[in-house]
Formats: sequence, structure tokens, C-alpha cells
Amino acid sequence: MRVVKEHDERKNEIIDTAEHLFAVKGYEQCSVNDILKEIGIAKGTFYHYFKSKEEVLDAVIGKATVMIAQRAEAVADAPGLSAEDKLLQVFLSMRIENKMDERLLDEMHKAENALMHQKSLLSIMEVLTPILTKIVIEGNESGTFNCKYPKEFMQIFLASATTLLDEGIFRVEPEEIQGIFLALATLLEKMLEMETGNLQNRLSEYLQTN
Repeated sequence: MRVVKEHDERKNEIIDTAEHLFAVKGYEQCSVNDILKEIGIAKGTFYHYFKSKEEVLDAVIGKATVMIAQRAEAVADAPGLSAEDKLLQVFLSMRIENKMDERLLDEMHKAENALMHQKSLLSIMEVLTPILTKIVIEGNESGTFNCKYPKEFMQIFLASATTLLDEGIFRVEPEEIQGIFLALATLLEKMLEMETGNLQNRLSEYLQTN
């Protein structure tokens, strides 16, 4: 057990250090040697855990998306929540911006770090699609929803939401954010063939009190 713990600790140390350096220097400007110097390890040690700098980037982004996925899964598995409540709560908690270092986000949104940005959006899509699909299927079975293509519609929804709510793609004024949220709620209602205004009204109440 002690060896496994040391292995995990070293790997996490590399991930945490890389996250810090990507935030300070930028992903493109940060080299593997920078990470080695910061930690004080040999190149062979680094490559024992990661094949490349890009693989470390995947791990850094994975840290944030794992937190989002854990929260979403907890909501999806909550026995006391309706499918509508689950969907709304996952929707409100899915932004990666709430889970990452602000400096790293600033770097991610720079043109030269497009790879980092692209990977973060893809990661969100990959972890949330099956969770949202599960909730929609549950709603179909209870008669709350009548969604013909649960997985495909959730992919379309996530692609729209992650793009429109990403400040690195669209420069949206603060007063416009609420309109985007409500428009996305309307889109969900149509995809799920829900009662018109159901999600919109509940989301509007939430946005007014938070």
C-alpha cells in the first residue's frame, strides 16, 4: 500500500505543479523541463508517469471535470429529486470556470492555448453526456419527458451550452447571461417535450435569488 501511495502522491505533485506553471507561464510557453525544475525530479521520473506534456494537460483538465462529474453524478443518483430537478441542478453546476484556477482560465482563453481550451470543452462533453442521458431516460420512464433521442439531444444541448457560456469564445455582457440561460432552458423543454415554461420559470427564480 505504501508504494501505491507514493506513486499517487508523485503523480499528483506533477499534475499540481503543471497546473500552476500552465497558469503562470501559459501552456505553450511551459516546457517539461520547467516542470522538472519546479519539482526537482529527473526526466525519467516524469516520463514514468506521463508520456508528454499534453498528457499532463489532460490530467490537469481532468481534475476539474472529475469534480463536475462527481457533483453531477450525486445529483443524478439522489433518490428524492425529480428528473426535472436533477436536470436543472446539473445544468447549473456544469461550468468548468467554477472549478479551475482563474489564471489558468485566462491562459486557456488565449489563442496560442487553443488546444487547452478545446480539451476542456471536450472533457465536459464526455463526462456529462452519459449523466444527463441517464436523467433523461429516467424522466422518459416516469412520463415527465418524451425525448426521442436522449443521448443525441444531450450532446447537442451540451455543445450549445458549453460554447455559449464560455467567456473565451463569446464575450457576453453580464446582463445577457440570464437571457442565455433561459434560452437554453427553452431549448431543453423542446428537446424533452416538456410543459412550456416549466424549466424557464424555475431557472428564472433561481437566477433572481443567486
